[in-house]
Amino acid sequence: MPNPTIQTLAADLAAGRTTSRKLTEEALARIEDPAGEGKRAFIKVWRQQALAAADASDAMRKVGLVPSPLAGLPVSIKNLCNVAGEITLAGSKALDDAPPATQDAPVVARLRAAGAVIVGSTNMSEFAFSGVGFNPHYGTPGNPADRKRVPGGSSSGAAVSVGDRMAVAALGTDTGGSVRIPAAVCGIVGFKPTARRVPIDGVVPLSTSLDSIGPLANSVECCAIVDAVFAAQPITVPEPMPLAGLRLAVPRHFVMDDLDTVVARAFERALQTLAAKGVRVEHIDLPQLNELPAINAKGSFAAAEAYAWHRALIARRGDVYDQLVAPRIRRGMEMSAADYIELLARRADLQRRVSAITIDYDAVAMPTCAITAPTIEEVATPDGFTRKNMLLLRNTTVGNFLDRCAISLPCHAPAELPVGLMLMGEAMADQRVLAMARSVAPVVGTH
Repeated sequence: MPNPTIQTLAADLAAGRTTSRKLTEEALARIEDPAGEGKRAFIKVWRQQALAAADASDAMRKVGLVPSPLAGLPVSIKNLCNVAGEITLAGSKALDDAPPATQDAPVVARLRAAGAVIVGSTNMSEFAFSGVGFNPHYGTPGNPADRKRVPGGSSSGAAVSVGDRMAVAALGTDTGGSVRIPAAVCGIVGFKPTARRVPIDGVVPLSTSLDSIGPLANSVECCAIVDAVFAAQPITVPEPMPLAGLRLAVPRHFVMDDLDTVVARAFERALQTLAAKGVRVEHIDLPQLNELPAINAKGSFAAAEAYAWHRALIARRGDVYDQLVAPRIRRGMEMSAADYIELLARRADLQRRVSAITIDYDAVAMPTCAITAPTIEEVATPDGFTRKNMLLLRNTTVGNFLDRCAISLPCHAPAELPVGLMLMGEAMADQRVLAMARSVAPVVGTH
C-alpha cells in the first residue's frame, strides 16, 4: 500500500475519518519505535509541542478554521533550520555550545502558519556537505528500500521520515542535490525550486550562491503544496500537462557517463514509456556540461562560501567536525578573491550558453543519480566515500550551478532499488515543471 499523500490525509481530516491528534500520535510512535529508524532519522523530536499543535489544529477545524491542506499533518524539518528556543546543530557537534535561536526561520514560520504539525528536526550530512547522508555523530539512518544502504544526503533523515511514514512531508535543502538525491535513492519525490523563490534566512548556509529549500514527499502534488507554503504563494496544484507533444531533451554528455546498470535500465525504460505516450524524447549534444569540472577545478562555490562561514568555528572546534567533511570546507582556503570572481563570471556565461539550447525544450531529462544507494559499508572509507559521493552528486549539481528548478521522480520497477528520473526546467519555470511532473510521474512510476 503506498504511503498516504497530503491530499488523502486532508480529505480524511475534512470528513472526520481521522484527527490531527491521531495522525501525530501515529507519526511519533513510528519515530519512537526502537525497531525503526527514528532515533537515527531525527536529531530532535518535539513530542509535547507536536501534540499540543495537533490538539489546537483539531480545535480550529471544529470551528471551520483550516489555513491550508497541510493543517494538522505531521511534517519534519531539516536540522539546519532555526527554531525559536532551540540550538541549531546542522547535523554537527561543533555548534552544541551556540546560543538558542531567538526566532523561527521564515520557512519554519510559514509551515506553522499553514497549520503543519512539526514533529522534529531530521538528521543530515554534517553541515549539508555531502550527497551520501552518512553522519558519524548521530548515526546514519537506513534507507527504507534496504537498511544496509545509505539514504542519500544531505537531507537524509528528511527522506527516511517520509519513506517510513514518520512525516507526510519534509523540509529539505538542496545546494548540489540534497533534496533530489535522497528522494531518488529512497524512492520518493523531491523538488528543488528556483533558489530565489524561497528565503534561506535563518538556515545554516552551505553556499549562499547555490542553496535552495524544497520539499520531499510521496507525490508531485504534495511537493507542489509544500513548495507553495515555502514560497508564501497561493496554494494551487498546477494542472497536469498533456504528454503528447511534450519535448524532453536528454543530454548525451556528462550526465549519462558511468551509469550503473540498474539506473541505466530504469531510465531507458522510462524514456521508452514516455515516447509511447507521445512525448518527443530528443537526445541532444550539450558538451557545455563537460566544462563543469574545469570551471570548479580551483574550488566550488560551496567550498569558498562554506569556508567563509566556518573559518572561525573550524579553527576553534575543527577537531569535532566530521573528518570526511572538514577537508572539503578547508579547501575554500585555497581560493583567492580573483578565483571566486572568475567563478561568478564563468557560471553566468555557462548559464547563458546552456539556456540558449535548452530553452527550446519543455525540460531536460536525466537520471537523478548515476548510481543507486551505496551500502553504508561502501562509504565507510575516505576513498569509498569520495567516489560514491561524486557519483551521487554529479547530475544534480548541474541544476544548482545553472540556477534551475528540478524534480526527481521514482522510475524503478518494484523489485529494483530506487532510481530517480529528473526533469530540469529553466529558472523560474517551477510551476511548469510541476505540471509536467504530474503527468510524467504516474507513467514512469508504474511497471
